[in-house]
Amino acid sequence: MDAVRIQEYLRSLEPEGDRLLSDIRAYAGEKGIPVVRPATGGLLQLLARLTQPAEMLELGTAIAYSSLLLASSCGGKLLTVEHDERLIPLARQNVREAGLEERITLVQGEAGEVLKRLAAEGRQFGLIFLDAAKGQYLFWLEDLITLLAPGGLLVTDNVLQEGRVAESRYTVERRERSTHSRMREFLYRIKHDERLETTVLPLEDGVSLSVKKK
Repeated sequence: MDAVRIQEYLRSLEPEGDRLLSDIRAYAGEKGIPVVRPATGGLLQLLARLTQPAEMLELGTAIAYSSLLLASSCGGKLLTVEHDERLIPLARQNVREAGLEERITLVQGEAGEVLKRLAAEGRQFGLIFLDAAKGQYLFWLEDLITLLAPGGLLVTDNVLQEGRVAESRYTVERRERSTHSRMREFLYRIKHDERLETTVLPLEDGVSLSVKKK
C-alpha cells in the first residue's frame, strides 16, 4: 500500500472533533491559508496533553487553528506570533469564539525580533511550536534553544518540504534552493546539537521533535 493511501486511511479514522476547529480548517482550505495538517494537528494535541507545559510559544499563528489545538489540550498559556497583520483580526476572533482569550496572547511582529526580545527577557517555554517562514528556521535556532526550558519540547513542522529536502539541491527549482539548503542544515544541526535529543517523523510534510536535555 502506498503512502498516500495510508494517509487517506488514517484521515478517515479521525473523529469529527470540535465544530469551531472544523469550521476554521474549512475556511483555511477555501482561502488558501496554510494550517497544520490533520495528523500533525493530532500530534500537537497529544504532545501538549502529555507534557502539560505551563508556558508555550508558537511561531506562525495564521488564523489560530494550531493555537487553539495547543491551548485546548492543556492548562498552560500560549504566546503566539504572526507576521502577517492581515490575519490578526480573524485569529483574534477565533480565539474569542473558543473562549481562550485568558490563555492565548497573540503578538503581531517578525518572529526573529520577537525571539530576541523574549530571550533578552529571560523567558522560557516548556513547548515551542515552529511553523513560520521555513527559510528562517536555521537563523532562529540559537534563540529557540535558549528559550526552551530544560526538558522542554521543540516541535517543528514542514521539515521535509514535500520530500524535496531529501533530494539534491540541483533537482529543486532555483528559487527554492536557499530554503532547501537551510532546511537541510537546520535538520543536521538539531540532530547533532549536544543540547538536544531529536527525532524526525515522516508524518505528512515532516515533523521534528527536539527535547532540550536537562
